[in-house]
Formats: sequence, C-alpha cells, structure tokens
Amino acid sequence: MVLSDTRPGGPRRRLQKSQDRRDSGDLKPGLAARQAASRLLSAVTESRASLDGLLDPAGGNPAFTGLGDQDRLLVRAILLSALRHLQVIDAFIDSLVDNPLPEGAKALRQVLRVGAAQILYLDVPDRAAVDLAVTQADSDPRNRRFAGLVNALLRRMAREKDQLLPEIMAVTPDFPDWFESRLRTSYGKDAGAILSIMSEPPAIDLTVKSDADGWAAQLGGVVLPTGSVRIARPDGPVSGLAGYDDGAWWVQDAAASLPAQMFSKLEGLEIADLCAAPGGKTAQLALAGARVTACDQSATRLERLRGNLERLGFDVATQLTRAQDLIAPEGFDGVLLDAPCSSTGTVRRHPDIPYTKGPEDVMRLARVQRDLLDHAAGLVRPGGELVFSNCSLDPEEGEEMVAGFLADHPAWKIRPVDAARWPGLEGAITAQGEIRTHPAMLGNDDPRLAGLDGFYAVVLIRR
Repeated sequence: MVLSDTRPGGPRRRLQKSQDRRDSGDLKPGLAARQAASRLLSAVTESRASLDGLLDPAGGNPAFTGLGDQDRLLVRAILLSALRHLQVIDAFIDSLVDNPLPEGAKALRQVLRVGAAQILYLDVPDRAAVDLAVTQADSDPRNRRFAGLVNALLRRMAREKDQLLPEIMAVTPDFPDWFESRLRTSYGKDAGAILSIMSEPPAIDLTVKSDADGWAAQLGGVVLPTGSVRIARPDGPVSGLAGYDDGAWWVQDAAASLPAQMFSKLEGLEIADLCAAPGGKTAQLALAGARVTACDQSATRLERLRGNLERLGFDVATQLTRAQDLIAPEGFDGVLLDAPCSSTGTVRRHPDIPYTKGPEDVMRLARVQRDLLDHAAGLVRPGGELVFSNCSLDPEEGEEMVAGFLADHPAWKIRPVDAARWPGLEGAITAQGEIRTHPAMLGNDDPRLAGLDGFYAVVLIRR
C-alpha cells in the first residue's frame, strides 16, 4: 500500500515532514509572535511572573527576545491589551461557549485570550487574528482538537463584538476581586473613577532640565503642576524625540517626580538615594545641586541607572548594595527612600500587577518597607530630612506604615509639605501634610492625557 512506502521522499516521509512543520509552528508570518504572547500571558496569569521581566530586552523570556523588532512590538501590544481587559475578555469568551472550557485547558484559554485581545482592542484585521489563532491551536498538540472551537468562537466574536462588548463591559468588573475591594475600601467615592481610568494606557510625562514651557511647545505637550511636560504617545520610540540624545529630559511619571521635590533644600547637600534605579529621582536630586550617592541591590538595574545618568550628563556616586546594608558613619544631610512596594499605583503602565500581586504581598512588602525605613532613619544627620515614598495605592504600605514608624520612634515627626508648591494638586495633600496621589487626579477630556500614578510620599524629621 502507498502508506507503507518507506523510500526516501515517499508519501510517509512527506506526511511526516508536514506534521513536523505543523508541530514547529513555523508556517505563517506572525505566528511566532502569537505563540510568544500566549506563552508570556500564561507566565503572568498562571505563574505570577513580572511582565517587565519577561519583556526585558536583555534578560527577558527567549520566546520574546528571539523575535524581530516588529514582532516584539506586536507581542507587547497584545499583552498590554489582554491584561488591561482580561476580565472582559474572559467574560466574552465564556459567554460564547455552551459549556465551560475544560478545567485543564489552560493553553487553550491563552490562545483565545490572545486572539480576543487583537479582535476587540487592537488594529489587527479580524481575519488575520482568527486565522493565526486557529493555526496556533493546530500546531500545539494540547490544543489541536480544539482548533475548530477556536475558529468558531473567534469568528463569532468578530461578528458580534459591536453588539456584545458594551453589554459585557457593563456587567463585568475591571479587575480581580481582591484588587477592587481593597481600592473601594481605601478610596470610597473616588474608587470608581480610579478603576475606570486604570484600563486606559497612560500618557508620557517628561522631567525636563529647564524651560518646561519651551519643551511643551516643541513636543506638543502641556506643563503639569509638578513641572513635568506631558505629551501624547508618539508613533515611534521616545528616544527619537527632540532632546533625548542631548539629555534635555527623561521619562518620569509626574507623581514619581514629587518625592525629590519635597526636600526643603538640596543645593550642596549630601543626599543618599536608596533603591535608586532606574534613576529618575537620582537625576532630579543631581539637577538640584545635591551630591548624590545612589544605591541599588541589583547590578543590572544599577548599570541601567549609570547609563541613564551618563546620557543626562550627571556625575553621581553609585553603590551596589542593599539599602539596609548601607553603612555611612558620617550620615547624610538627606535620604530619599523610594521603597519596593506592590506597585498598585502603576497599573495603567503595568497591567500585570493585579494578577501577579495579592493581599499577602501588600502585607509582606509593608514589613519590608518598615525595616528599610528604620534603617534609613539611622542614616540621617541631625537636622536632616528623610523622604519616604512608594507607588502603592494601599494605605497599609503608606499612611498606616508611617504611623506605626512614628509611634515607635517618638523623636521623629512629619514635616508637612506646602500645597502651594504644586497648584492644581492641592487635593493630593493629606490633613497630616503627606502627599497621596491617585490615577483619577489631573483630569482631562481625553483619558489618554489624564491622570497620574498613585504615589505616597512624606517628609520625616527629628523633633
């Protein structure tokens, strides 16, 4: 029989080569990008891997770093869209099947999520998104038997998205229960606006060395109360904009620029920047005339900081060390501790956070912050200032943690900040004189130009 022909090039060999090509997934342009997106989405949602780490150009996941430039851009866009709208995407998928997807079909769900993100939120032709999802399913032995389901479900999604998407969005929470419940408990009537804007991609804020008005005019942006210049996202890389190569500015969210502005004086003073990478706050301190010692425990991140400061033309001393291991017998005139945290204030730019963090992380990181704050206090000379900050929205990592520090250290107190320094951000100043920003502040008719990261910051001094 023909199928038993074992001669080189015979039917059996041709069938095997066809099977090998199908299993390799190397059949269509764009397929490797979708396979990478599914793999990385699985790492985030199932293994709680950091999206930043997976997409790091140097040390990221090989499925991503091995792609060409255009495919990497596509993978990033798919993942950001999928994670920003994951609750809605899953609800849409579930609404289109008569029976729930098999409990163990996790790889199938990732294929459907990647296809849905393109159909619902990206400028990808529906036919291409469906066709590549079907090919992806067919090339994976785990999903091959579901290829027909993938085809039927995504084709129907493409046909009915205009009608069904608004209905599903109206009844589907934007984020996981743990995240929404903590936010509503902490922010009450503001929680709805915060949750709503968190699903929108953020604008780009620039900290400029000088002439904010001039740079705003040149780049088509606006000047914010923080002195930052806000611009719409460019079509190409930010590094292609005027002023980048000259080191005239650096990318830094407006809220992230506040802690370094909270010192009463910086010119000529010795300042330690703990947990300093990637260096935006370090650059601010140096620009203001401080003699800065920047510390970070990660060699990779510290090297990135040095590269950023070199582009900007700042000469800063750096130390590879954990903040809690820094020893300075003479102390510093000021210390900036921008502590590691749950990063819940940065969900607009890091939409993986609600899926990689949980309440247990908030509690754990609050303890880490307290240990760091205790150590940082010992580095401050008499009469000096300690600025503590982080990008968490959770009071357990901010107001409550600092209140515990002050209760245990009666020699320290809060130096209230002057709200007049940031006209338009008066609502970010607490009754105790701390700064508490959240994403629904700095409104704009265009949500892509509105808001800022959630940040907590406070100035502490000895009584």
